Order: sequence, then structure tokens, then C-alpha cells
Amino acid sequence: MSTSAPIATLRAAFVPKSTAITHALFIIGGTAFIGAMAQISIPVPGSPVPVTGQTLAVLLVGTTYGARLALATFATYLLAAIAGAPLFAPSATTPNHGIDRLLSATGGYLVGMLVAAFLLGLLADRRADQKFKTSFPALILGDVIIFTFGLLWLNYSLELSWSATISAGLTPFIFGEVLKIAIVATSLPLIWRKIANSINK
Repeated sequence: MSTSAPIATLRAAFVPKSTAITHALFIIGGTAFIGAMAQISIPVPGSPVPVTGQTLAVLLVGTTYGARLALATFATYLLAAIAGAPLFAPSATTPNHGIDRLLSATGGYLVGMLVAAFLLGLLADRRADQKFKTSFPALILGDVIIFTFGLLWLNYSLELSWSATISAGLTPFIFGEVLKIAIVATSLPLIWRKIANSINK
């Protein structure tokens, strides 16, 4: 009988022996992935917040990396973009790099993504992503965190009414976010099932 501990994250399932080098590679790869997904950007008329693939990247990195590595990855993404790497989503009003973008009206979403990546990683460390019944609410919680930070800062920085804040910062994104959550919540348990089947063979 095997007495090995259950595998917590997909990252650990595919690379069980982690070293400083593998961690660095995951952080670099995750940072590049988030940056690439941020470039998939569709402007929303009347809103400073574009539709991007960035939240999907955060959901995936958080649920597959685990808390510490997900936090380190998104923090690296933010630091690299602040330092000048063009990693933020394209915008008609602010550059896609630099501290000004983090302090702009959309900066709250970036802070929310940092918190969400860590929390989703924490839940993944407890194997919440391995079953749909736990993956789905975990991902909803991650999105709630992103949009809570985003809406609070959007409301404050632009001095909008709350109805205008919701119209500009939430309503246009609901369908896309539901779709992203559905993709991740259904695909991760299927991957885990294949892993379990291969281990039990």
C-alpha cells in the first residue's frame, strides 16, 4: 500500500520534485501567460475597464500553482509591469506599464487579482479544484474578490455613483466571467480524474 501524501496541486502533479529552478521557471512562465492573456483586450464603450483574458489567467494560475507560487507569480507580473514591461492590458487612456496604471481607475482589479490568486491557491492546496462541487464556488469567490477590489477603487477614483460603477465595472463582464468560471470549474476536475486513473493503473 502506498503511504505517499495526496497530490495537492496540478503543478505538483506534473512536477513533483520542485527546486528553486523549477519554481523560477513556473513564475516566469506564469508571468508571461498572464501578460499574454492581458493583451486579449476588448474596449467597453463608456467604461475604462476592458474585457480581457487576464482574469482567466489568474483563475488558472491560482488553482494550478498553489498559494505561495501563485502569489509570487502575480506579484512578479505586477513588479515587471511597473518596472516597464508592457504586460498590462492595452488602454486608450493609460500606458500598459508603469505605476500610473496601478494607480489608475482600473488598478483595483489588479490588486484584487493578486489577492484572488493567493486565495485560489490556498484553496487548491486543500484540493478544492479537484471536484466541481468545490471548484465552482472557489472560482466564484475568486471573481468576487477581483470585482470587489475593482469596483471599490473604480467608484472612489472616478467619484461615480454606485449604479454607474456597476454599469461600467461589472455588468459588461458578467457573461464572460461566468463562461471563464465554467471552463475552469469543469476542466480541472476532468484533468484530476485522468491523473487519478493513471495513478491507479
